[in-house]
Amino acid sequence: MPLVPSPRKSRRAVAAAPVLAGVAIATALALRPASLAGQAKPAAAPTVPAAPLHDYWVYVGAESADNIYRVRFGPQGTVVEKTIGVGELAAEMEGPHGLVISQDGKYLHMTTGHGFPDGKYWRYELGPDTLVGPGLLLGNFPASIDVTPDGLYALSVNFNLHGDMIPSTVSVIYTPTHTEVARIVTCTMPHGSRVSPDGMRQYSTCMMDDQLVEVDTKDFVVSRRFSLAKGKEGPLALNAPSMMAAGIAGMLGMDHAAAGHDMSSMGAAAPVKKPAAAPTIDPAQVGRVGMGIEKHTMAPASCSPTWAQPSANGASIYVACNKADEILEIDTKSWALTRRIKTGRGVYNLAVTANGRLMVATLKQGNAIEIYDLSTGVSVAQLPTSTRLAHGVTISSDSRYAFVSSEGQGAQPGKVDVIDLVARAKVGTADVGPQASGIAFWKITK
Repeated sequence: MPLVPSPRKSRRAVAAAPVLAGVAIATALALRPASLAGQAKPAAAPTVPAAPLHDYWVYVGAESADNIYRVRFGPQGTVVEKTIGVGELAAEMEGPHGLVISQDGKYLHMTTGHGFPDGKYWRYELGPDTLVGPGLLLGNFPASIDVTPDGLYALSVNFNLHGDMIPSTVSVIYTPTHTEVARIVTCTMPHGSRVSPDGMRQYSTCMMDDQLVEVDTKDFVVSRRFSLAKGKEGPLALNAPSMMAAGIAGMLGMDHAAAGHDMSSMGAAAPVKKPAAAPTIDPAQVGRVGMGIEKHTMAPASCSPTWAQPSANGASIYVACNKADEILEIDTKSWALTRRIKTGRGVYNLAVTANGRLMVATLKQGNAIEIYDLSTGVSVAQLPTSTRLAHGVTISSDSRYAFVSSEGQGAQPGKVDVIDLVARAKVGTADVGPQASGIAFWKITK
């Protein structure tokens, strides 16, 4: 098996590369500084949709069909071009959930959240759409996934949907050999894994803990935490206990500082320089924090974050507060809240255009998508999706079209809607399998 290159050396190489195209985001709203250099231009007013001149491709997973679909949108309309079966066991619903495509367009990285026993990481060569190597077992319910710009490392949050409410993990996979090289304890029910444009940081949220967590991709350790709780937004200590851990600590007569210490010791990742078995967690500690959980009452989350999305230039992180119906903007340099953006009902997943001008959000409970002008933070359009339960969103590399997956309910098929971001109108729809979720943009052909 090939040796894994040093993560520090790999990430330094990425840092030396130019940052993806983007502009600084500014606004005159309450929490935003009055003057910032490099402001994004205001979004253009909507126009009549023009027919596409090129073909655009995306891949989308349908959890209840165990299929991935290759969808093409272009001059000939919106069509499902190919269906790819996933999984190993015909009797198991393995559920493709997280999808992301490497920047070079060569590989699709995917997680299945279910199956026997806990879900896996998979990699496909795009074009022929063939599986590259066997699936890799990760933690409980691997969910959102992203890859570093060099394509060498994939980071999957282990959502732990069906397990006890204890801090879960982020798995780091060295993609050339499908080797899990680190498993980093972060928080309870992590979701929304996204890597910064320079590849130096990974961000995820904690649905049960109201936290944003930053991981240093040089050493694969938690580098910063941020409280998203309403009225308590701000930096947290690295060993800050999760809400769940703090509640259990109180039940056991422990103080919060002691609880935080216990959480930080549960399999916290040391720097990894070669393939290694996934870190183990002390069973005594797991039993300790898991006991009596059904009877314990904890303070409810006020944000319930479901996504963390870096801006096009990496200067800000946008966090979707699903419960609060708002997006929080956090400055990555000052690590401070700089803006609140009000949303429709149930904001879920986020994506930003490569030119830094627009952000698109899915509104899961609202069955819609919403488009925001990032120079002002103002919503410029809200459009209903073709079926219920809007889920994922990805944006074409030319910043022109958003592709949105919706799950559907009951016997309804899943849908992929194509949104013209200039005209702010739906211009295409394709039926896919039920419970459509993860979606990733592949390429444009001219």
